[in-house]
Amino acid sequence: MPYDDSPPPTRRARPLAVAAALAAVSLTAAGCGGEQSDRPDAAPPRPGADGVSPSASASASASASASGKPLPKGPLTGRTVVIDPGHNPGNRDHTREINEQVDMGTGRKECDTTGTSTNDGYAEARFTLDVSHRLRALLEAEGARVRLTHDADRPFGPCVDERARIGNEAKADAVVSVHADGSAVGNRGFHVILPARVKGGGADTTPIVKSSADLGARIAGHFARTTGSAPSNYVGGKTGLDTRDDLGGLNLSTVPKVFVECGNMRDPEDAALLTSESWRQKAAQGMADGVSSYLKG
Repeated sequence: MPYDDSPPPTRRARPLAVAAALAAVSLTAAGCGGEQSDRPDAAPPRPGADGVSPSASASASASASASGKPLPKGPLTGRTVVIDPGHNPGNRDHTREINEQVDMGTGRKECDTTGTSTNDGYAEARFTLDVSHRLRALLEAEGARVRLTHDADRPFGPCVDERARIGNEAKADAVVSVHADGSAVGNRGFHVILPARVKGGGADTTPIVKSSADLGARIAGHFARTTGSAPSNYVGGKTGLDTRDDLGGLNLSTVPKVFVECGNMRDPEDAALLTSESWRQKAAQGMADGVSSYLKG
């Protein structure tokens, strides 16, 4: 969930529909090829639990996988992907810190939020880490250098400005922020949030709007095909794509970036999927296939 516990209002959908994305997927196969409310500032990066700046840890060896083993050679060799697991399991114990205002480029918002959860208590922060680990493994298997903005290795955060900065400093070819929504019962399906054209303060998304839209459309198409989930019935006009200008993690990005809201944790039917290990693997695979399709061009 991007960073409020309330669902965002339906916003203008990009003209790229999931059907078009799925058509692009078919061509590629044929050989033609979360933050609900953001918050970050120009404050210096906060140290992690080990006293090391997450930006520094994210800049670790580019030639090694998360396990420390050499990366295999593959179609994504030489490409860098940053995965941003939404929220942090420790945020709930650091409400004062995460409520501090930070700069989101065009205004100020809280550093982060706790995220949402299922009615049975499965936290979004746990979900996002699990899916992010699966996504990292899949991308590394294709040779990509993968970095996480955090791995629950710090007390809270990072703040949304720092999340954007980690991707920028890594000069990532793509950034995916993993989330799940917290909307009303009956609101179902996934959606991918794209950056709006924003220019003001420290934000200028002009250079990344088009590439992020391409990345998002490819992820939406593959996600739908792999998971069997339908595009959201309450956000994005059933295209599976939603454009927003109020998320610091997108506003402050200088590299292609999207948020993926994998489903609605407050709807029992969606919650049954989100709590399923086999479905989470499919979700990670759908995102990995979309990222791979985008990076291969």
